[in-house]
Amino acid sequence: MSRSVAEKPRKLTAPRHVVMLAYHGAQVLDIAGPVQLLSAAQENGQAAYRIELVAEQRGSIQTTSGLTLQADRAFADLGPDELASLDTFIVSGGNGSREEMGNEALLAFVRKAAKQARRAVSICTGSFILGAAGLLDGRRAATHWAYAPLMRQLLPKVQVDEDAIYVRDGKFWTSAGVTAGMDLTLALIEADLGREMALTLARHHVMYLMRPGGQSQFSAELAAQHVGNERLAKLCAFIIENPSETHSVPELAARCHMSERSFARHFVAETGFTPAQFVERARLDEACRRLASGDASLDAVSAASGFGAAERMRRAFLRHLGVTPGRYRERFQTSRREQQTYHSHL
Repeated sequence: MSRSVAEKPRKLTAPRHVVMLAYHGAQVLDIAGPVQLLSAAQENGQAAYRIELVAEQRGSIQTTSGLTLQADRAFADLGPDELASLDTFIVSGGNGSREEMGNEALLAFVRKAAKQARRAVSICTGSFILGAAGLLDGRRAATHWAYAPLMRQLLPKVQVDEDAIYVRDGKFWTSAGVTAGMDLTLALIEADLGREMALTLARHHVMYLMRPGGQSQFSAELAAQHVGNERLAKLCAFIIENPSETHSVPELAARCHMSERSFARHFVAETGFTPAQFVERARLDEACRRLASGDASLDAVSAASGFGAAERMRRAFLRHLGVTPGRYRERFQTSRREQQTYHSHL
């Protein structure tokens, strides 16, 4: 993830005005998750944020889950003075985001609101809308890992970071999918109100204040779930369940009764990874689980995960997660101790 130096919390004069933009086909958690955290934040004993849900029309919004939300106002009803005092503008994600990329009325509002707001935010595929409005050209941005290739295709001027939990580039904050929007929201709250308030909310909602790693830590198992070829699906499961095996291409091809060349071609087509990349991701997943749940030495974790030498594991962690194995364990265990301490006081 991309984290900035914490902004100096500013003194509250009135609740900060937050506008969340929704549309038909929005993801309900992309809206409810950030709104829940923002609504729970307090400063000097009062609500720190005043939140409005807006859409093209006031009233019902059909979300992807089938639940209906109610927009407080139509976005056209927000006057110049309200936009001028807007603190945070958030664009929700969801399957409907791609259709809204062609909605000129909505994009015009997005440009206006983002320009006026102190910061502009997108959750998951809401970054497609910010990008379609031209606001992310030349900037780094996050989105759900599964939609990163499409975002690169549709918005070639955007520097898509498919592994980041969230990214801040100037006043623009973008996040990966669903729960990553809550990670980003905690970062916004920490920037505004300080670490203690963010930590209090993280504890209350049973979250990590800073989630370790990036989206790639989940990618091997997620990729395996989408493999349609039965032989390759079984092979992926075998790799994930036995990360310490050798897993050379000749051995893997033989398990599938394929030639090495045919195996490599079909494997990439089904998973999006080369066999070597998939094996490394599976080993990374295993190492992460072991580091988070136990106290074995780094050498022992590296051997059990299939990396062999600890230095090899260290290079893989830096390449994919941007942290060393020791730092990864420290983040997880610190967060775990904080949550255990919190629950012991309930």
